[in-house]
Amino acid sequence: MEESFPRGGTRKTHKSEKEKAFQQSFEQDNLFDISTEEESTKRKKIQKEPAKTKKLKVEKRESSKFVREKFEILSVESLCEGMRILGCVKEVNELELVISLPNGLQGCVQVTEICDAYTEKLNEQVAQEEPLQDLVSLPELFSPGMLVRCVVSSLGITKRGKKNVKLSLNPRNVNKVLSAEALKPGMLLTGTVSSLEDHGYLVDIGVSGARAFLPLQKAQEYIQQKNKGAKLKVGQYLNCLIEEVKGSGGVVSLSVGYSEVSAAIATEEQNWTLNSLLPGLVVKAQVQKVTPFGLTLKFLSFFTGLVDFMHLDPKKARTYFSNQPVRACVLCVHPRTRAVRLSLRAVFLQPGRPLTRLSCQQLGAVLDDVPVQGFFGSAGATFRLTDGALAYARLSHLSNSKKVFKPETFKPGNTHKCRIIDYSQMDELALLSLRTSVIEAQFLSYHDIKPGALVKGKVMTIKPYGMLVKVGKQIRGLVPPMHLADILMKNPEKKYHAGDEVKCRVLLCDPEARKLMMTLKKTLVESKLPAITCYADAKPGLQTHGFILRVKDYGCIVKFYNDVQGLVPRHELSAEYIPDPESVFYTGQVVKVAVLNCEPSKERMLLSFKLSSDPKKECAGQSQKKKKAINAGQLVDVKVLEKTKDGLQVAVLPHNVPGFLPTPHLSDHVPHGPLLHCWLQAGDTLHRVLCLSEGEERILLCRKPALVSAVEGGKDPKSFSEIHPGMLLIGFVKNIKDYGVFVQFPSGLSGLAPKAIMSDKFVTSTSDHFVEGQTVVAKVTNVDEEKQRMLLSLRLSDCALGDLATTSLLLLSQCLEERQGVRSLMSNRDSVLIQTLAEMTPGMVLDLEVQEVLGDGSVLFSEGPVPGLVLRASKYHRAGQEVESGQKKKVVILNVDMLKLEVHVSLCHDLVNRRAKKLKKGSEHQAIVQHLEESFALASLVETGQLAAFSLTSHLNDTFRFDSEKLQVGQGVSLTLQTTEPGVTGLLLAVEGPAAKRTMRQTRKDSETVDEDEEVDPALVVGTVRKHTLSIGDVVTGTVKSIKPTHVVVTLEDGIIGCIHASHILDDVPVGTSPTAKLKVGKKVTARVIGGRDMKTFKFLPISHPRFIRTIPELSVRPRELEKDGHTALNTHSVSPLEKIKQYQAGQTVTCFLKKYNVVKKWLEVDIAPDIRGRIPLLLTSLSFKVLKHPDKKFRIGQALKATVVGPDSSKAFLCLSLIGPHKLEKGEVAMGRVVKVLPKEGLTVSFPFGKIGRVSIFHVSDSYSETPLENFTPQKIVRCYVLSTTGPVLTLSLRSSRTNPETKSKITDPEINSIQDIKEGQLLRGYVKSVQPSGVLLALGPSVTGLAQYPHVSQYSLSKNAPYDRYLPEGKLLTAKVLSLNRRENLVELSIPADDTGKPDVFSASLGLPLPKQEGRETEAEERDYKGEEEKEERKNQKQKEKRIGKGQEGAQLPSKGKKEPRQPQAKKLGKRPRLESGSEQESGNKKQRRAAPSEEDDSGVEVYYREGEEEVEETDVRPQEKQTRPAEAPRLQLSSGFVWDVELDTLTPALPPHGESSDSEEDEKPEQATKKKSKKERELEKQKAEKELSRIEEALMDPGRQPESADDFDRLVLSSPNSSILWLQYMAFHLQATEIEKARAVAERALKTISFREEQEKLNVWVALLNLENMYGSQGSLTKVFERAVQYNEPLKVFLHLADIYTKSEKFQEAGELYNRMLKRFRQEKAVWIKYGAFLLRRGQAGASHRMMQRALECLPKKEHVDVIAKFAQLEFQLGDVERAKAIFENTLSTYPKRTDVWSVYIDMIIKRGSQKEVRDIFERVIHLSLAPKRMKFFFKRYLDYEKQHGTEKDVQAVKAKALEYVEAKSSMWED
Repeated sequence: MEESFPRGGTRKTHKSEKEKAFQQSFEQDNLFDISTEEESTKRKKIQKEPAKTKKLKVEKRESSKFVREKFEILSVESLCEGMRILGCVKEVNELELVISLPNGLQGCVQVTEICDAYTEKLNEQVAQEEPLQDLVSLPELFSPGMLVRCVVSSLGITKRGKKNVKLSLNPRNVNKVLSAEALKPGMLLTGTVSSLEDHGYLVDIGVSGARAFLPLQKAQEYIQQKNKGAKLKVGQYLNCLIEEVKGSGGVVSLSVGYSEVSAAIATEEQNWTLNSLLPGLVVKAQVQKVTPFGLTLKFLSFFTGLVDFMHLDPKKARTYFSNQPVRACVLCVHPRTRAVRLSLRAVFLQPGRPLTRLSCQQLGAVLDDVPVQGFFGSAGATFRLTDGALAYARLSHLSNSKKVFKPETFKPGNTHKCRIIDYSQMDELALLSLRTSVIEAQFLSYHDIKPGALVKGKVMTIKPYGMLVKVGKQIRGLVPPMHLADILMKNPEKKYHAGDEVKCRVLLCDPEARKLMMTLKKTLVESKLPAITCYADAKPGLQTHGFILRVKDYGCIVKFYNDVQGLVPRHELSAEYIPDPESVFYTGQVVKVAVLNCEPSKERMLLSFKLSSDPKKECAGQSQKKKKAINAGQLVDVKVLEKTKDGLQVAVLPHNVPGFLPTPHLSDHVPHGPLLHCWLQAGDTLHRVLCLSEGEERILLCRKPALVSAVEGGKDPKSFSEIHPGMLLIGFVKNIKDYGVFVQFPSGLSGLAPKAIMSDKFVTSTSDHFVEGQTVVAKVTNVDEEKQRMLLSLRLSDCALGDLATTSLLLLSQCLEERQGVRSLMSNRDSVLIQTLAEMTPGMVLDLEVQEVLGDGSVLFSEGPVPGLVLRASKYHRAGQEVESGQKKKVVILNVDMLKLEVHVSLCHDLVNRRAKKLKKGSEHQAIVQHLEESFALASLVETGQLAAFSLTSHLNDTFRFDSEKLQVGQGVSLTLQTTEPGVTGLLLAVEGPAAKRTMRQTRKDSETVDEDEEVDPALVVGTVRKHTLSIGDVVTGTVKSIKPTHVVVTLEDGIIGCIHASHILDDVPVGTSPTAKLKVGKKVTARVIGGRDMKTFKFLPISHPRFIRTIPELSVRPRELEKDGHTALNTHSVSPLEKIKQYQAGQTVTCFLKKYNVVKKWLEVDIAPDIRGRIPLLLTSLSFKVLKHPDKKFRIGQALKATVVGPDSSKAFLCLSLIGPHKLEKGEVAMGRVVKVLPKEGLTVSFPFGKIGRVSIFHVSDSYSETPLENFTPQKIVRCYVLSTTGPVLTLSLRSSRTNPETKSKITDPEINSIQDIKEGQLLRGYVKSVQPSGVLLALGPSVTGLAQYPHVSQYSLSKNAPYDRYLPEGKLLTAKVLSLNRRENLVELSIPADDTGKPDVFSASLGLPLPKQEGRETEAEERDYKGEEEKEERKNQKQKEKRIGKGQEGAQLPSKGKKEPRQPQAKKLGKRPRLESGSEQESGNKKQRRAAPSEEDDSGVEVYYREGEEEVEETDVRPQEKQTRPAEAPRLQLSSGFVWDVELDTLTPALPPHGESSDSEEDEKPEQATKKKSKKERELEKQKAEKELSRIEEALMDPGRQPESADDFDRLVLSSPNSSILWLQYMAFHLQATEIEKARAVAERALKTISFREEQEKLNVWVALLNLENMYGSQGSLTKVFERAVQYNEPLKVFLHLADIYTKSEKFQEAGELYNRMLKRFRQEKAVWIKYGAFLLRRGQAGASHRMMQRALECLPKKEHVDVIAKFAQLEFQLGDVERAKAIFENTLSTYPKRTDVWSVYIDMIIKRGSQKEVRDIFERVIHLSLAPKRMKFFFKRYLDYEKQHGTEKDVQAVKAKALEYVEAKSSMWED
């Protein structure tokens, strides 16, 4: 069938044919050559002569006409409605898209044809009459170059007769040819985003019955790469690949990944048909036929398509041959003829890739003699441009009209004059027009019209808002009413009529908005003066015409072209005074103005109406005068007239010629320029100033000593002819560009130092190495005399001026000399402060009083007699001293900051108490850097403490240092002295030795004072020294300096350092991204100042704060912040941080940025804003165990997270946040918790963040019960919990996966039973044995539901009721039972356990040989006795297993007395819970819920079920601690346990009966035999004996000294007997804490403190410590503080402090511990224990440096007698926790000073024995035994040595020690004899 009627009209090819065709492919000919003979020779010819290809003869030639028609290119006529076609977005306007179509066609898409969802949004916006936030405009959704699949929706003709093609992009129209069933994976479709969902996007693909979904993770790559990180918007156009199809196309999963989409190919498996084929699909095809007009292709096995010549691949155009395999893109499909057009151009073969070439450079150009390439009857002609590119002209553009059109003039080779009018992106062709009107038109588009140009046009119409003028074919302009004439016209229609030709001047042209404004004011149109179209055109002195825009009382605003405007101030309006400008001038008036001044960067211009008669002549006259007075290169004296921002206005003496001396030209040293500028005053005279150049207005001067001496020495070439390579010249940096630096020389010549030879170091940014105005030495490397250019090198290796040490010293002396000059300028001032500062020199020692210690550790001193004097010692120069306000201190001056008027001083002892010593010139000394300036540094000599200065630069060009090369205060350097006495400057002069001799500073970081939360970025600290004049709201520009995950450091102008927080980079931050990654180092950014952070306090200061100018500017680059005026301002100085976070409500969602993961505290630290911080407890980060196990893998630093506010953290100014929604722990919420405690047979206690506690019953641990339900739970394990109930102080939780993960639909083996309503009769249930009662076995079925299985229903075997069931049915055993009956009214559940009912094995094993039930009712007493004996044997045998099974609490005695204490039963509410003694260890009550009391001793309780809904669980046995004994509402009663009733009568041990009325209703349930049977005498006797035995057993148990207390009563008895024993009280507290009864534990502690005798101080302290522990674990910070303060009052404060510090350390609260130790150091500084404890704490924390400093501080504070002990202790700690080598060094040092301290020797020996080698131990013993100590002590050491050798050595070693001892004794005795 297929072979007879092949689809696509082609014959199906057999495999053999295909192979044959492929073999012949090499013999086929090239494009435009259809000949099949002489192939090989012709191919060679063709390759040599491609132009002749068309002239070759064709054998088997088809009708040329047919071929031509078949390959006719598209025209508007060949389009039809419904045609699917590929287009490219050409223009994007607010309401429509202009689409470029193949073959030079064009169409438009209305805004309502994007997609249905977008149209709905538009309608909604129109209805609301205000913009919708989530509706974005077309320019944001589409960009030029995007390829789109369109469908022709209509073809019409406009009013002007132009053909109009309307298109639709709506997927409903484009993809309507597809059905849901036809969708296959791998298909490439286009769609638009219709809505944003939680986990992705719904995409409209226009296929009815199919819902398409794009998952978020699949969209992530596209969003990052193509969408700049922004979420996809409704209406966004996507190329989607079908990933998965479910439900016959009902649900489709998509992907938009660039790599997948660009590689997508349509295949046969996807079942495309000609009806469903879509444009834009890429297919594999085979060339069928090659013709001069294009190719025919076969693709998808059955279909044929055409490729016209415009869409051949230009690189392969002449190389196509039959059967060649190619890849092609479908361009369009005709719906009726099914003709398919394809393209072979490479740009279309990667779907999703936009077109890059969007315009033609020659647009608008007129070209002569362009040759015709080919002619197409119904479409147009193609031409070959001069650059070889193809161009195309539509039929309508080939002639002025159809009448005069002559087709014969368009034969190939004919030439024509034409103009490029447009560019077709789809064909990459220029579009031409041959129409005369187009060629001669003045303007083709709005882009051609420039402001200020004269244009001619025709009046179209006059409207109230102005006159419309037609300027070109599609160009219209507006003349506003003000511009119709020089004066305002009332009736313009009388002067202007439609069709009139007018000549206008363009005021403004905006091509994008198609806006053209013109003027008809005659003066402006005919003006011959230069027009100002930008601020850069406005040169001072320029005269021009403008018109008045506004008249104000302060002057007139005059407007020119292109919205340029300037101000004529009031004093420049006229030569005479004008009191009221509005009465003289009017809006629209044409005026002639002169430019006074213009600042293009600020867009400001000052103008004047006062015009000089002939400005040119005046200027010439003035300059002649100047030239006579002074020449370039001359040295002159100048007088300062006035200071400006950039320099000094001066008068050149003696003729007072005006000149300008820029700030950088005041000195060779860059930092001295601003300094001299600051202190020079008007009237000061400067000598020997160099004239650099004479300009039109003023002379440019320079005072750089290096340049002056170069000119004087004649080392300044005047012309290029004097310059030759290799010369060294001195000049200054004129200009800095990215590619290099321009250097100017005194004569005015200049050269370029390229980036490559600018420095010996690697140059990243040229501006880092040099600054404008800097003096440099340059070596000429290349001279081009013709072009007057030269290349220079600034490398130090090229420009060396001699010995480095000499130049370094020269620069230093010059620098200090200039500073002395500044001092003399300062001393001439009247101010006392300035004179005082001028007199202060480095090295002066002062006595000062401390004013305050600042937050950053620096010290401010009081000003003393000089008001305003600022004296400051940095944290380093405080030298670790304890300083308090009001304290007197000796300080030494390091440096006087003459700009900031601050004095830097130091408290260092070595500097203050410097030693005089004779120094030699040229000697080398070690020194420590004490202060750094920009060009020099001060260091103190280690030996003497004297201050020496040394230059940081050794050359004028040597200004750049890498961070690693920069010196730091505290660093060690090697200096060579050049002077031996401090001169006027107070400093020795020195030269630094090689950098290799530098040593790193020991960082003095007092870890105890640093807030662990504040980590300062070093990049920020660098910039803190600079002042700034910024204020909040300023917009600034800067360069990104460094990028950290949470912030970006920016260098602003003037070197100010600013900071951009991650929250202020993007308006909408996509979750999971790092906003800082959007910025790149070196990128220029524009930002708004939103605050200033004080580096001392880390607070944001208000702008009014005096220290604001020293803050680090906090910036924002958010587009929203930059646009609007109402920007945010950070100012938390006046608002406390706690107030700041109160603006966040619980439940609010915020975006935060991860700062770090605190492993110790187990929380994420995040920033919400620069001034708002938050914490996310680990348990609130995820509901996934995987994430909680490795949070560092899931969360990256700097990553944006969406979090929910839980509430503010009361202890600190932090927001508590959650990543898993609001953490309210309400009923039904799923949350993560930590197991705190495992309660055997009861369940778990779970804690949540913020102190909430919950309980999990064993029935809620799993959906399937097990014998050991709690074996997998340990404290600290993380569990996922479901909140069942929130009533009461403790939450009720469930861990069942059916609750926590309902979507998993896990099998529920054991359903939840929360009330009797959940049970049905006949149901099989599992439960845990609760207890064995006389009436039967109690089985717990749920947290508050218990059922009773009476003995006949327990087992199929018959046992006596006294039999020890509890051995076989221990508490907690899991059993299956069947529900026999329910009494819902009385909440009774009767159960049956035997195998007959449950189908499970019997509870008793058959191997026990138990009897089966007999016919008669009961066994005889003899049988009972036999059984009892057997049972006792069994009991002895199984004693061990029983203890394990039943647990510690239960005594394995006979049934009636299961515990040592009688279990309690609930009582009637009226009676409270007072227990009564019962014989069967049961307590009865009148509660209706409890059933009958049986008369027999075997059934003395009769309770069948205990069910109390909503109340606490009943406790039958005493294994578990009792819950609350009394209800809060009741008065507390004394509760006696049975153990206290010693004198009880035997008859009271019989069961107490309940009141008659309440028992009557239960009597009907009694068994008949029990009711009727009377007790015999023998039975009564037995009962009496049994009761006596029981009582004596209880008494014995209570008297047992080894008995463990098991209840509150037990503890009360014990503490009554031993009231002063703290250990009992602590056990009592622990007992309550196990049951998480915190308040009860607190109450016990308070009782203990009142009870324990005041003499027992240690016992009381133990209780205080326990209470502190309790508050630390379970209380708040406030409650802990209160207890601590009380403890300090009642005990020795030091002990309490030390205990609390230990508590903090053990609970890993290291910050609090550090703060507490600091308090202790202030309060107990004389106690060595505190110092040692703190040292140990620091070592354990790994802070060895801080510990070493702690020892130094301890030695400063403690009396001398304690020093040795302290040093020894610290050395011991160092041995145990720190560096062993350092410990040895400390011991050695101490022993060298105190060699006779045998205690220290002993400790040292112990330490070495523990941690040293045997050699070290023997060495130390050898040293000790040779000391000259008292014989008694020597004996001690010899004995130790001997013991050591006996233990570790050989017999030989032992003998050697003995010999040495003998030797010592003999030596001593001989000494005595002598």
